[in-house]
Amino acid sequence: MDFTGKVAIVTGGANGIGQAVAQSFAARGARGVLVVDRDATAGEATAAAIRATGAHALFTAADVTQSADVRAYVQLALDTWGTIDCFHNNAGIEGKIAVTAEYDEAVFDSVMAVNVKGVFLGLRHVLPVMLKQGHGAVVNTASVAGLFGTPGMPAYVASKHAVMGLTKVAAGEVGPQGIRVNAVCPGPIDTRMVRDIAKQVSPNNPEQVEARYAGSIPLRRYGTAQEVANLVLFLCSDLAGNITGAQYVVDGGRTAAPAGVASSIVE
Repeated sequence: MDFTGKVAIVTGGANGIGQAVAQSFAARGARGVLVVDRDATAGEATAAAIRATGAHALFTAADVTQSADVRAYVQLALDTWGTIDCFHNNAGIEGKIAVTAEYDEAVFDSVMAVNVKGVFLGLRHVLPVMLKQGHGAVVNTASVAGLFGTPGMPAYVASKHAVMGLTKVAAGEVGPQGIRVNAVCPGPIDTRMVRDIAKQVSPNNPEQVEARYAGSIPLRRYGTAQEVANLVLFLCSDLAGNITGAQYVVDGGRTAAPAGVASSIVE
């Protein structure tokens, strides 16, 4: 997976999966990596760490729910490097843990804004650039929550189902012009988001929640951000040249296990 000469944008690139993806693009030769996040401190630290390796990276703060911010990060990449070859449309939030009958409307709206509108706006403003170029690869971050229902997470589950739909629609639209659009579906990954969910479920003993949930995974562990990054880079690479409109699960076998697929971390 050689990205020599390529330019990549990674949203939600300050931490977790996005950070691992940004660092991996740089490590595999990308001539430019744009880290996009609303966390300016962590985002700049990620870009600085990449630059310390001798690669070229920039950070820009952006709210992915605002079209003006999205247009701005796309334009920054073009002004700096003249192209966008790879786009990891990754920014997302988990929301709160609560059953549908008690879910807060404002929280629901905020999750849908970031996880759905943010992904849509990324596609809306990056795809025209790729269509003009005649090439490009997009990977949207969905989730195993986009494949089945998880009690206690109505907003997150609904948003990730929507990401799967956006991925398939976009892939069908731009495939004839040589643009590929795929989705990754991480299961529980050892990141802040998953740890935050465990803390919401059991503030006094999140470790017990994590141990129980890990025990439901055939590999008996959470995945790592780097393992997801490896998949994202594969889907952006020429090795995946005939893959588009697909969703790739990276979950340690969680969705393959016949028992408890639709069970919840809330149990």
